[in-house]
Amino acid sequence: MSSGMEMAGGGVEDAYGEDRATEEQLITPWAFSVASGYTLLRDPRHNKGLAFSEAERDAHYLRGLLPPALASQELQEKKIMHNLRQYTVPLHRYIAMMDLQERNERLFYKLLIDNVEELLPVVYTPTVGEACQKYGSIYRRPQGLYISLKDKGKVLEVLKNWPERSIQVIVVTDGERILGLGDLGCQGMGIPVGKLSLYTALGGVRPSACLPITIDVGTNNETLLNDEFYIGLRQKRATGQEYHELLEEFMTAVKQNYGEKVLTQFEDFANHNAFDLLAKYSKSHLVFNDDIQGTASVVLAGLLAALKVVGGTLADHTYLFLGAGEAGTGIADLIALEMSKHTDTPIDDCRKKIWLVDSKGLIVESRKESLQHFKQPWAHAHEPLKTLLEAVESIKPTVLIGTSGVGRTFTKEVVEAMASFNEKPVIFALSNPTSHSECTAEQAYTWSQGRAVFASGSPFDPVEHEGKVHVPGQSNNAYIFPGFGLGVVISGAIRVHDDMLLAASEALAEQVTDEHFAKGLIFPPFTNIRTISARIAAKVAAKAYELGLASRLPRPDDLVKYAQSCMYTPTYRNYR
Repeated sequence: MSSGMEMAGGGVEDAYGEDRATEEQLITPWAFSVASGYTLLRDPRHNKGLAFSEAERDAHYLRGLLPPALASQELQEKKIMHNLRQYTVPLHRYIAMMDLQERNERLFYKLLIDNVEELLPVVYTPTVGEACQKYGSIYRRPQGLYISLKDKGKVLEVLKNWPERSIQVIVVTDGERILGLGDLGCQGMGIPVGKLSLYTALGGVRPSACLPITIDVGTNNETLLNDEFYIGLRQKRATGQEYHELLEEFMTAVKQNYGEKVLTQFEDFANHNAFDLLAKYSKSHLVFNDDIQGTASVVLAGLLAALKVVGGTLADHTYLFLGAGEAGTGIADLIALEMSKHTDTPIDDCRKKIWLVDSKGLIVESRKESLQHFKQPWAHAHEPLKTLLEAVESIKPTVLIGTSGVGRTFTKEVVEAMASFNEKPVIFALSNPTSHSECTAEQAYTWSQGRAVFASGSPFDPVEHEGKVHVPGQSNNAYIFPGFGLGVVISGAIRVHDDMLLAASEALAEQVTDEHFAKGLIFPPFTNIRTISARIAAKVAAKAYELGLASRLPRPDDLVKYAQSCMYTPTYRNYR
């Protein structure tokens, strides 16, 4: 065969090399043997520290390499939690957790699962943001794969360097829009690493089946380019053809190396690329964008739950967004889709209930020519308005959602206006990290005389207002994506369909109980997250089977039980 472009049987281009799979290929010679002694103690997947039993210490040549004491996993957990609580700087906690992950994987996940509310802000937002900013300085051992412009033409070989063969979930970023912090280039790796640790802890996807990837095409962040500790390519970001060719090669290589059923999650790409990549690859690959689809799904779940407090259906409400990027338009789209599904109304009519404000003011028809394509469906007939306050006063929304990435934009006047024409104004301040939140929980409750139904992207402490304690909900994507990913994996889905996202939202909203509502919560507490994830996974899998997108046949009878049986548990194994 001359080139990979030759037409295989039936004139179909063999882009993935399936017809050449039997040919002699260069393979990496992996050698595996029974780990013992010093090697075993340095293997994070099998190391148990002082929990090795007397018999195991004999069988695996560990005598003398460990102090004589025996410590159960529970005791080890107690010790590490005690140590973590001594740190006053959140970044130090993050580094300690990363060190633990590199030393003893099962203990790391046990800690994360058992103390999820305390440790989620450490391994994920807000601390992960600071970790990415300083990633070059705190970088110790490589986690995940770095694919850069230097690897063009060799991406498949780079993927083959990763030691695991059966990958189920990839989280990939190009570091251009990390949280609300902007372009962090190669140092964005903290995000895929953090997300995948949540796929395992909250969704039960095996750690060995997860692969974090950073695609380094340079950075436009001058501070990083001049930082001697920066770990990425020192050049301006590649764009246009050069950029898209590298991504095309990457997506092709992923499918060639791991097959049709690997879920590729795009994470923290800039708006212009995020929408294009999702639209381009959702037809040929199993792809998911957490910023567009995950955020939308979790916010929709919050709204469905909030309706039980506020009353009415989705279609009875009017929505106003501050921010018209990936998150804003993604949420707006999913709300319109769910509304359209339940009312049999065309989606264009449903969109008229939803208004967006961007940096130039209200998105209206007269601006349509100059708008980016993803904003155009939201340009409705209305006179132009410059400020959020004018938009609130004119449109009188019942639901106000902030995805602007700009802190303190829900001012006292805005919240008071919302409270003046709504008995229970729904206010979601979703931007991360905490410093970028549109308003704090305390401001929302105080300025609305304690009447707001509030949720935020980053965690806030409970607020006491006039003798009543309000517990703010956290609209955190970690509610959705781990369970969603598990559902995709257990059904062997080959594509993501919007209906699967709606199923995830409905499954999450169903798990908010009257007891939660009594405290003002519109999201269930994270303490029960693995049960929540299993139920979300079951609903997502059921939808995949219903749509004919599932490849794992026959369909299990009880999908919730099946999901739970597939989940990774981090208790120590006994070795023979």
